[in-house]
Amino acid sequence: MKTLRWTLLSLALSVSLPALAAEVAKVPGGVVVTPDAGPAKRVRVLVYGPDRFRVTAVPDASLDTPDSLMVTAKPAGDFTVRETRGMVVVKAAGGSAEIDTDDGQVRFRDAAGKLTLEEAPRAAFVPRSAGGEQFVSIRQQFNRGTDEGFYGLGQHQNRQMNYNGEDVELAQHNMDIGIPFVVSTKNYGVLWDNNGITRFGNPQPYRLVGDGMKVMSGGQAGWRAQYYLGDRLAVTRREPTINYQFIKDQANWPAEAKAQTVAATTGQNTAGNAVQTQKVVWTGTVVPTMTGVQKFRLYSSSYVKVFVDGKEVLNRWRQNWNPWFHNFDLPMTAGKAAEVRIEWEPNAGYIALFQNDPLPQADRHSLWWSSDVAHALDYYYVAGKNMDGVIAGYRALTGKAALMPRWAYGFWQSRQRYNTQAELQGVVAEYRKRRLPLDNIVQDWFYWPEDQWGCHCFDPARFPKPQQMVDDVHAQDARIMISVWPKFYPNTENAQELNAKGYLYQGNLIANEKDWVGRGYRNTDYDPYAPEARAIYFRQMKDALVDKGFDAWWMDATEPDIHSNLSIEQRIDRMGPTAQGPGEEFFNSYPLVHAEGVADGLRIAKPDVRPFILTRSGYGGIQRASAALWSGDLASRWDDLRDQISAGVNLSMSGIPNWTHDIGGFAVEDR
Repeated sequence: MKTLRWTLLSLALSVSLPALAAEVAKVPGGVVVTPDAGPAKRVRVLVYGPDRFRVTAVPDASLDTPDSLMVTAKPAGDFTVRETRGMVVVKAAGGSAEIDTDDGQVRFRDAAGKLTLEEAPRAAFVPRSAGGEQFVSIRQQFNRGTDEGFYGLGQHQNRQMNYNGEDVELAQHNMDIGIPFVVSTKNYGVLWDNNGITRFGNPQPYRLVGDGMKVMSGGQAGWRAQYYLGDRLAVTRREPTINYQFIKDQANWPAEAKAQTVAATTGQNTAGNAVQTQKVVWTGTVVPTMTGVQKFRLYSSSYVKVFVDGKEVLNRWRQNWNPWFHNFDLPMTAGKAAEVRIEWEPNAGYIALFQNDPLPQADRHSLWWSSDVAHALDYYYVAGKNMDGVIAGYRALTGKAALMPRWAYGFWQSRQRYNTQAELQGVVAEYRKRRLPLDNIVQDWFYWPEDQWGCHCFDPARFPKPQQMVDDVHAQDARIMISVWPKFYPNTENAQELNAKGYLYQGNLIANEKDWVGRGYRNTDYDPYAPEARAIYFRQMKDALVDKGFDAWWMDATEPDIHSNLSIEQRIDRMGPTAQGPGEEFFNSYPLVHAEGVADGLRIAKPDVRPFILTRSGYGGIQRASAALWSGDLASRWDDLRDQISAGVNLSMSGIPNWTHDIGGFAVEDR
C-alpha cells in the first residue's frame, strides 16, 4: 500500500498544472482580481463586517469611484483570503465571497457554506454620455430561475408585494419612492449602489403599444381613435400609439376635439363659461409575437377603463395633475389576436399605454438590476440569520434609524392647509375644549405671501403673529409641524442668496416655466449637493422658522418635483447639473441629500431635541436623517388604499421604519 501511495503521488507531481494567469492583489479590506477574460477588467471585493461584502467591477483598470451617498460605513472586520485553482475566496465569520479568476464572476455563501447569491455571466459595459461626461450603462443578473421572495425597493403603487417575477422602475416621483435595496427570503439583501434611474427585473424599458406590439384596426396598422365632445363624435382618426403622457404630448390633440373642461363634470368653469365633457375611445387588435404573460402598464389620470376581448381588466381614476401607472398582465399566445378597447374621460388629463414581451422563465424569476448611468458596477451583499438581521446589516452600512420623539407617535391633526393663524389656533382650542387628545397640528403650505414662495416668511394679513401662534400651541400642550420646500421664487431674498453662489437650478427658469399658484410664478429648486448650499438653506430656515420654536418639519416635493407632468428627459434637464455631477447621475438621491442637510442643521441648532422630518420622497440611508416618509398625493379611492398595503410593507423592508399615508387619501373625485 505504501508503494502504491508513493506511485500515485509521483504521478500527480509529474503532471504539468497550468499557472494562474489572473492577477490577485490583497488590498486593505479585501482583494482585487484582474480576471483572465470577461467585461470587467478588475473586480474588487471588500469586507464590511462579518457577513457584509462590497463588489465593484470596472470596465477599465481604475477603481477610483465616487464615494457612496447611501453607504456611510467603511471596510471593517476580520477575514481570510484563500486562492485555489480558478477561484479566490474571501471568508469572514458570517459568510464568504468567491471570485472566479477566469471571468470575475462572484458568488456568496452563508456561514454554513450554503450558496445564497450567484452572479450570472456579467453583461457588457455600454458606453454612454450624460451631461457632457462619459459613463457606462450597467446590468447584473443573479440567481436565475429562483423561487425566493424579494421585498423592498422603496414604495411603489402597483400592488406588487413579492417582486420575484415583477418589473419595477426606480425613478423618484410623487407617490413613488425608489430605493435600490432588496431583501430575500433566503436571508440576504443586495444594495445596488447607483444614484440614477434603475430597473429591477426586465432591463428593457417598456415600449408604447404600437411601437413594440403590433396594433391593427380596420385592416390597417394603428389604433382607431374616436374623440367625443359630450355625446357628439367630433373626430375619428388613426393613431400609431396611445400617447398623451406628458405636457409636450398635448400638442398632438386634435383641434376639433378641444374644449374647456373642469374635472369630470359638465357645467361652468370659474369664469362662468360653459364647459363640455370629453371622451376618447381607442379600439384595436393587438397581436403578440411571443407566447406567455405580456406585461402592460397604463399611465393615466381622470377616469379610464380597459377592456380585453370584452372583459374589463382595469377601471381607475386619478387626479389630472398627478397621473401614474396601473399594471395589468395578460396571458397571450403568439399570433393570436386580442381585441382591446380603452375608454377615457380626459378633461385635460394624461394617458399612455406601454407593454413588454415575456422573458424566459429563468430570467423572469431572477434578481436583475440595470442602471442607465454609472461609473462602475457597484453593489453590497448583506446576510443575516433572518430577514430582520439582513435589514439590521443594511442599516449598519447606511446608518442607524434615528429615534423619533415620543410625541410623534401620537395623534396628528392635519388638513390640506390652514388659511389663517386664527384657524389653526381655533382647532387646537376646540380639541382641548372637547377634551380630545391631540399631540401635533400641521401648518401645511402657502402660509407665505402669494408671490414669495421660498421666503420662509408669513403673510402678515393671514398670519400676523406667527410666534404667538407657536407659543399658543405649546401653551396648550401640543406641538406644531410646518411645511418647508426646496422650491424658490427667484424674486425672494433667499433665492437670490443661493443663486449668487450658483446653487439654484436654472433649467426651469430658462424654460420660463410657471407654477399653478395665482397667476403663476417662475420657480425652481435649490441644489443641495454642495455642502455650502445645504448650510445656506438651513440657516435661512433657522432664522425664519426654527428659532420660532416649530417642532417638526414637513419637507414636501423632495423628489424633487420641480414641475409636474414633464418627461424624464425634461426633469433631468431641470434638476441639474448638480454640484457633484449631471442631474441624470444623481436622479434618485435628491431626497436623501436634502433631508440630511436639514437634519444635521437641526441637531446643531437644537442638540437636546430629537428632530422629526416628514418627507414625500426617500432614498437608501434616509432613515439616518430622522425622517419619516408618507406616500404622497393619493386618490381617495378604495383601490388606492389597497395599494398602500404593499407600498408600506415594502418601504419598511427597505430599512425605513417610519411610514404613513393620508388616512382618507388626498385628492377627491368631483362626482
